[in-house]
Amino acid sequence: MPVISQRVHLVLLAAWTILWFAVVEPHGGFSWHYLRDGGQLIYQGTSGGGDGGLNLYAQHPELQMGPVSFLVAGLFNPFPGADGQALAAALMSLLGLVILVLAGRSAAWHFLGTGTNHQRLRQRVLIAGLAFIPMWIEVAVRFGHLDDVLALFFTALAVRAVTRGNAAATGLFLALAMDSKPTALAFLPLLLALPRHQWLRAVLWCAGLVALAWLPFFVGAPHSFAAAQFTIPNQPASALRWLGVGDPETPPWDRPAQAALGLALGCVAVWRGRWAGVVLLGANARILLDPSVYTYYTASVLLGTLLWDVIGQRRLVPWWSWIALLALYGSVFVVPDDSARGLIRLGFVAVSTVYVLFWPIGGRSERSRTRARPRRSVLPLSGQDETAARPSGSTM
Repeated sequence: MPVISQRVHLVLLAAWTILWFAVVEPHGGFSWHYLRDGGQLIYQGTSGGGDGGLNLYAQHPELQMGPVSFLVAGLFNPFPGADGQALAAALMSLLGLVILVLAGRSAAWHFLGTGTNHQRLRQRVLIAGLAFIPMWIEVAVRFGHLDDVLALFFTALAVRAVTRGNAAATGLFLALAMDSKPTALAFLPLLLALPRHQWLRAVLWCAGLVALAWLPFFVGAPHSFAAAQFTIPNQPASALRWLGVGDPETPPWDRPAQAALGLALGCVAVWRGRWAGVVLLGANARILLDPSVYTYYTASVLLGTLLWDVIGQRRLVPWWSWIALLALYGSVFVVPDDSARGLIRLGFVAVSTVYVLFWPIGGRSERSRTRARPRRSVLPLSGQDETAARPSGSTM
């Protein structure tokens, strides 16, 4: 590939984002009404109609988003409906570009002192980003799922904090991710990627902020637990069907199993020295066991493949980002049979999980690079030489 300067790849990705935004936005906001309603209800007191404030989840179990998502969504209340939705979609689209910057900078810091060629790293971010953006626009614009957007954004910030060895920030950002959407619980093993002596500090920050966000609802309105029992149809194209689960709606064991599987796979990834695969494995657990097959689910997988492609590996071509896009999103348009699409989802989860956990990645182990905070190198950065430099000189 031709030489890419520090900013050119971001300009290209920004243009790619604007193109997708322009195509999707006129027909977007499919689920924004959930956020809009929740954003209005959460700022209401409980004395009025009794269905707002701390009664939000007790009275509206269909609102499966976290309180942080509703608090942020409420900031768009002063704008008229269409204007607020468009503004929210634009800001959520911008966060996708920020995530790409965070992924690149996390990789630059993670590989600091290992002889990384930052020109090649920028190329990886560009190629993976071209696959990531369409799915980001799907979740941010077509569906308007602010909860998924915030959960993935805070997870990307947590990854950045892990590479910097900042325990408090890692715990704080993971808590905000779970406070935005509970499914982010599967990304919690990122805490274990920190040096062992920092685990307690990170866990305390995380647990404290999660309790601060959720406990008021469950203490003030005990019926809020009803939200955890909300069910959705078990669709014919789900991987769950291929696992022999024929229940018409979400089985009672399904959500706990999703969380347990995601946590277990993430812990194994960290133990195997492949912490950069935690997000991908957590997302895999979701699409494997979720009864629904909404395309916006794939955004979390694409964040996982992005992080794996730019941090977990050092190959130039980020194959997994494109494999995920084509298999999970492309198949929706070219494979008409529901059962076949379910098999494709199951196959992607199986193959990518085995690859992340067991395929040789070469070089110094992920664990050894993560558990010791990288030191700044005094070597100059060259676009041609495999030399390391300060992240400020190689910003993504």
